Amino acid sequence: MIKINLLPHREEKRKQRKAAFVRMLALSAVMGGAMVVAAGGFIAAQIANQTQRNDFIKAENTKLDGQIKEIKTLKEEIEALKARQQAVEDLQSDRNQPVYLMDELAKQVPEGIYLRSFKEENQRVVLMGYAQSNERVSELLRNLGNNSPWLERPDLIEIRLASLGQGKDAKKVYDFTVNVGIKRPRDKDAANGAASNAAAADGAAIKKS
Repeated sequence: MIKINLLPHREEKRKQRKAAFVRMLALSAVMGGAMVVAAGGFIAAQIANQTQRNDFIKAENTKLDGQIKEIKTLKEEIEALKARQQAVEDLQSDRNQPVYLMDELAKQVPEGIYLRSFKEENQRVVLMGYAQSNERVSELLRNLGNNSPWLERPDLIEIRLASLGQGKDAKKVYDFTVNVGIKRPRDKDAANGAASNAAAADGAAIKKS
């Protein structure tokens, strides 16, 4: 006997496929949601970790800023102490400057020069006097600039023709004013050290050549 299925089997299969599709969509949605939640949790954990690191770095930077301020304060105090020490040393060494000045002037002033006054102020000495000629003043400047270990950088401030005496005894002289620097002992030692180093370097260069 032949059996004939009169049920709408095509419609039933279509329903089954539709139900399977819906289940797949639901499963995909659930899996997608789980992946989003997992990714969000991972990102949140990473952000929290990075925030913690940033807070740690900020705290360490704050500590470093405090230490830098302390170091800066210590450096300023050290510089102030050095300045005070240097001032005391300069005061002690400056007491001998008049002796050095008088000794150097006696050595460096050439014949034909008469010094009538000198004044020291701020490591500079103003010399005022008379000279027989311009050449004598030039010689004085050369001596002060090149031959003196204690005096340096002489500047001719003024020179003019003047008369000494009256009547037949009057003499024509050159009235001049010279400004010259006087070295402190530490400046003199530093200059000597630099000269020694330069001489040693020149000697080494000659040996190599």
